[in-house]
Amino acid sequence: MGQQILLNIMIAVVWMFLNSDWSPQQFIVGYLIGILLIYLLRRFWPNDFYLRKLWSILLLLLLFLSELLKSSITVIRQILRPKLDVQPGIFAYTTELKSDWEITVLSCLICLTPGTLTLEVSHDGQTLYIHAMDIEDVDELSNQIRNTFEKAIKEVTRT
Repeated sequence: MGQQILLNIMIAVVWMFLNSDWSPQQFIVGYLIGILLIYLLRRFWPNDFYLRKLWSILLLLLLFLSELLKSSITVIRQILRPKLDVQPGIFAYTTELKSDWEITVLSCLICLTPGTLTLEVSHDGQTLYIHAMDIEDVDELSNQIRNTFEKAIKEVTRT
């Protein structure tokens, strides 16, 4: 991925050099031409086209921000109610992620989302022990994590 980005920047600089115009507009035109060239020659690269991975990273970031906003609103509602109506608990979540990096990212995303906290990761790295502020249904919460964060992490790391 890094090689493709560097090549794309080099193509943009060569484009600016050939046009004798060092403006940002010419750099953008050259960068877009570089994207097109790298895309057309993508089968010669050992890695996948780099914009696909950048798009997956952007989607993971947007997913995190969305979940952060939703859970923050939920936590604020719980706090501002006159009577606290929560069912806190700890549950074991079995993940399908394999690498230490993937599991670390999942644990961090869970910790950064208000109302949840990763307490421990098992020695084999397949089970996360998570504390949640309000657990109504463990299976529903597990499916939510699996279908949001875990799926997005797989898109970033395995494509």
